[in-house]
Amino acid sequence: MKGKIIKGIAGFYYVYSNQCIYECKAKGSFRNQKIKPLVGDNAMITVLDEEKALGNIDEILPRSSELIRPAVANVDQALIVFAAASPNPNFNLLDRFLLMMKKQNVPVTICFNKLDLVEQDTFFKYKEIYKNSGYDVIGASTYEEHGMDDLRRILKGKTTTLAGPSGVGKSSIMNMLNPAANMDTGDISRKIERGKHTTRHSEIIPIDEDTYLMDTPGFSSIYFYDMEPEDLKDLYKEFEQFEPECRFGGCNHIGERECGVKRAVENGQIAVSRYENYKLFFEELKDKKKRN
Repeated sequence: MKGKIIKGIAGFYYVYSNQCIYECKAKGSFRNQKIKPLVGDNAMITVLDEEKALGNIDEILPRSSELIRPAVANVDQALIVFAAASPNPNFNLLDRFLLMMKKQNVPVTICFNKLDLVEQDTFFKYKEIYKNSGYDVIGASTYEEHGMDDLRRILKGKTTTLAGPSGVGKSSIMNMLNPAANMDTGDISRKIERGKHTTRHSEIIPIDEDTYLMDTPGFSSIYFYDMEPEDLKDLYKEFEQFEPECRFGGCNHIGERECGVKRAVENGQIAVSRYENYKLFFEELKDKKKRN
């Protein structure tokens, strides 16, 4: 029987199949083949006890993608949620996540929640910054139940990793989306109780047929040190159209005098927040390189 691994804790894997959660162990041969089952893996399982929902994982099916951070498989896209206010958006953290996903070739949609707390112009300002950076941006308010149809449309038929800092309304969004799943979420909670109070792991929540949300832990500590400082600029889509105006090839857009990107920042064509974070990240990478 085919299913999807939605959580893995202490050697047990919880596989969602036919609207049921099976607690499974992986075959010992996986260790010999150096295959580690990941949250998000599609797998073939054998049911050992239907009443207790116990089984074995027999085969990990081919992966369409595999992320390093977080260590998950078959992710189609990422949805990052920030509050428009209370708390105010931490653009440094947002830009770090965008870089991490860009480096792993994962498309990202940004959702600003709690729109009921801000004027419309505030959301438009945020949207303009990231639209110019090549990202889709949507607004939502779980309080007013606004934006849920847009979210369902974006998520439909895909496995989406969901990320965002605490206090931005991720849980409220998930609770509003979850009823579409036609399943008893209470049974799921009871089934995976053993992991409830341990260190948080990635966990998939079925939303609808072939539609899954993956809750991503560890969002407050995002680093991307496995790259050269000179490669950072290639992850900024908004720099591309202005780079031909730089005097020197390979311009890093920081110390150089005649720089098309710096001029675009001065002219308001590139967001100051994006450029300032770029400079901070560039220095971080340089410092890391020196220490190595």
